[in-house]
Formats: sequence, C-alpha cells, structure tokens
Amino acid sequence: MNSTLGFDKIIVDRRELKPLKGSDKFEIINELAKRRGFFWPSFEIYGGVSGFVTFGPLGAILKRRIEDKFREFYIRPLGIFEMESSVILPAKVFEASGHVEHFKEPMVECGKCKRKFRADHLLQELAEMSDTETEKLSLEQLGRQIRKHEIRCPECRGEFSEAKQFMTMFSTTIGPYSDSVGYGRPEAAQSIFVEFKRLYENARERLPFGVVQIGHALRNEISPRQGVIRLREFTIMDIEFFFDPEESECPLLKNVENEKLRFLLAEAKLKGKKEPIEVTTRHALDKGLIKTEWQAFFMAQAKRFLMELGVPEDKQRFIEKLDWERAHYSTQGFDQEIYVDRWGWIEVSGHNYRTDYDLKQHMEFSGVDMRVFKEGRRFIPHVVEPSFGSDRLIYIAVEFALKSMEKRTVLSFPRDIVPIQIGIYPLVRKNGIPEKAKLVHQFLVKEGFLAEYDESGSIGRRYARADEVGTPLGVTIDYRTLEDDTVTIRDRDTWKQVRNKTERLPGVFHDYFRNKLNFEDLGEPVKG
Repeated sequence: MNSTLGFDKIIVDRRELKPLKGSDKFEIINELAKRRGFFWPSFEIYGGVSGFVTFGPLGAILKRRIEDKFREFYIRPLGIFEMESSVILPAKVFEASGHVEHFKEPMVECGKCKRKFRADHLLQELAEMSDTETEKLSLEQLGRQIRKHEIRCPECRGEFSEAKQFMTMFSTTIGPYSDSVGYGRPEAAQSIFVEFKRLYENARERLPFGVVQIGHALRNEISPRQGVIRLREFTIMDIEFFFDPEESECPLLKNVENEKLRFLLAEAKLKGKKEPIEVTTRHALDKGLIKTEWQAFFMAQAKRFLMELGVPEDKQRFIEKLDWERAHYSTQGFDQEIYVDRWGWIEVSGHNYRTDYDLKQHMEFSGVDMRVFKEGRRFIPHVVEPSFGSDRLIYIAVEFALKSMEKRTVLSFPRDIVPIQIGIYPLVRKNGIPEKAKLVHQFLVKEGFLAEYDESGSIGRRYARADEVGTPLGVTIDYRTLEDDTVTIRDRDTWKQVRNKTERLPGVFHDYFRNKLNFEDLGEPVKG
C-alpha cells in the first residue's frame, strides 16, 4: 500500500511555496507562536507585564539552535573565547563605563491615567518624525514637539507632563546593605572588559583575540510595545574583539572584501536621503566609510549570517549612527537593520568601534593597569564590537520563514535551525504499524536527530501540523514498511516524496541536514 493515500494524493506539480501577502504577519506570527509553543507574553494568568516573554518548547529549541549557529558561524572559525559571568554587577562597574550617566531615555507621563511613554517614540509613531530627528532633541524640545503635534495619551487621550530622563538600568542592592548598589547589566560587554587581564592571560598574551558572552541582559524599557522585538529581559550576544591599533590589519578580510553591503550613511541621513548605497566591503574601507578592517569584516559576516537565517540581501542594510545617536563609548557605529512587515526597519545587531574607551575607564576607576606590553611599548588595546539580540533573531527567522502553500501555513526554516528535524508517522493505528513507527523513532533519536512521533488524527492533519512548525522531513511508516523495511520521506517545502531503507536513514539524513544533499537525493521518487 502506498503512503501517498488521502491528503497527499494531490498532484504536486502545481504546488509552490509563497510568502504570505496581504496579511499582518505580526498578528499571524504571534497567534501561531502561542498556539504551537514558540513564545507568548509572560505571566498571562496575572494579566501579563509588557516587555517579558516566555519561550515555549519549540521556541526554546529554536533559540538554542540559532545561538549554536552563531557559535559555529562566528566563534569557532575565529577561535574566539566564550565566557559567562553575573547578570548583576556592582555600581562601580557602570559608573566607570559611563552607563550610570548616559543610560537614560526621555519619558513623559499622562496626567490623567498616569501611564508613562518614551517621548521620542511617541513622536516617531504619531508625528512620523524619524529617529534621526528625535535623537538630537533636548527634553524641552521633545515636550514642545509633543504639544505642537497635539499628541495625547494613546490610552485615555490625556495630556502629557514635561519630559524627563529615566534611567533604563534595573537597580538593586547586593546583600542586606542599602549602600551596596548593583545594576542588572544592560549589555554583556562590561564583564568582558572587567575580566580583560585574566582573558588576556588565557590568550597567551597575544593580540588580536576575541571574547563572546551570550546571556541575559536587562533594560528597564519605559513602554515596550513590540512583543518579542523589544523586551525588558532578553538574550544578548556580545563579541569584544581586541587588537593592536598600530597593527589593525584583518587577515580574513580577503574572504569578504567583495561582499556587497547596503549603507545608509550619516551624511546621507542629514540630507534626508532614505535610499541606501551598495558598495563592496573593500570599497567601504578604501573610501573611509568604515574605519577599521576588523569592523568591516564583522559587518560583512553579519550580513552573511542573516542570509543564512533566511533574510535576503534587499531586506538588509547598515545605517550609520550620527554623532548624537552613537553610544557614549563609540567612535563609529552602525546598526544592522532588517525590514519586517509590521515595524519597518528594526535593528538586529550593532557594530561599534569602541577604541580603548572601556579599558581606559576601568583602568582609571579601578587603579589596575589594563595596558599590554608588546615589542617595547605599552598600550591599551582597541576594540570592535558586533552585538546581536538573540530574541529578535528568533522573530526574524520566523517572519522570513513564514510561507503559504495551497492556503496552508508553512514555516520554511533553514535546515540547521529547525526545532524539529523529522516527524515520524504511522499511516494507520493498527496491524503493527504504530509499533514499527515507534522503533524507527527511537532509532533516529539515538542517532542524534530531533525527531517527533505523531499518530494523532489523519496523516494529512499530521503533515499540516508539521509544516506549520517547520519540520523539514516527514517519515511515514506503512504496510510496505512491514514487507521490505522501506519508508516514505516527505519534503516540507514541495510535498514531494521519496522512499528509502530504514537502515540508510541516519547517513542520508545527516548529510541532508549538513546541506550536503538535496531532498531528491534521499531516496527513490514516489509518484502520486
């Protein structure tokens, strides 16, 4: 009996996987994410608190696989160290780094309902001002613009107070002493700088070298309203790459020098231009658009990394930060932005040339010498920093994987980040077929695959569930399996089917998920 019975009897030649159009992807993604266990707002039984999200069974796996891909793409090829440190740091660290002074945002309060909002975000959303325009406004000017555009509270239409600064770091006390102040880290970088001397020893006192920290960070956002895109607690992936400023050549640049990058430069922003230019990495360096070779290398890699998560080139750009937009530690900064359906251009990574700012500050405040000795000279290393938000990458991966085929939702994830690799399905629930299917499932799990067994409902419904969560391959056990130990393998993106021996599955599947085989190479084709 052929496993193409029922649902998959449809002729496959006219099937085509298409992006969803004419729909609000943000709403579709949030509904699907809740229903299928990717992510949802935290504390729902108590009404929820904006800015916090829970990753469910599939979301937790997807998050871990994206972070592992980041390690394989960025960390291991460069021999970058990975470290892990505390989320709570003593106040002295952030006094030295400048965060206590600078990590503040403008806030207004509704006089009627007492709700608080980011003043600059209100102007961007309701007065259609750009972030370039709002970034340079003083508190007084922000208030004046809010009154000029007659912006009222989105909740109750009340009038707003004057704007004031709000520190967006979470503060706490360490132990029972009220004067022992600590802050939740808003980035993972400062722990790397504080531990530089130990890390430099681990690097055998050689430059250049890099250190990454992947972990939770906290930012007490005033009014987060973008779901998983803007959170108060999130996972950050910070790389700090240390090098000698007098020997700043990047030997790996040749691998990316012809990579084309799309730039919206600071000068163009000031002139009101919105269309990016496209130049090669080498051209960007030769023309001084990027100041250091290592920064150019990491930016080109960032573009490639997002492409491997499913984001096409024309949906990516690097936008240069103006003087008043840059973080206090940055000499030159670019945001890597991705265009998404609901929110337009959103930042997914930041690329900053931090020079020797951080190490110099900690050297001054701690009294510990952060200089290195090399060939008769002492100096403080310079730093370039690529920094990614893991949670935003999850949303990005889901949005760009979201497709449809014959009115069915399909998450067409890249093979190497899928939360479930293989679905195992008995064609019917009788005659020894479920027992055989469970043996196949156990066999593949022992071989290291992320496999799920499903015998609930019709085979067509099971295929539909698998398509919706992005499972690339479906293995169906049928009556023929009992005769010759072959199974049907189904492709998520084309619904085509091939057939192969059970004993050969681990070998061909490992090659498939390493992108060494196409689906058609997994077995003999099955005709509908």
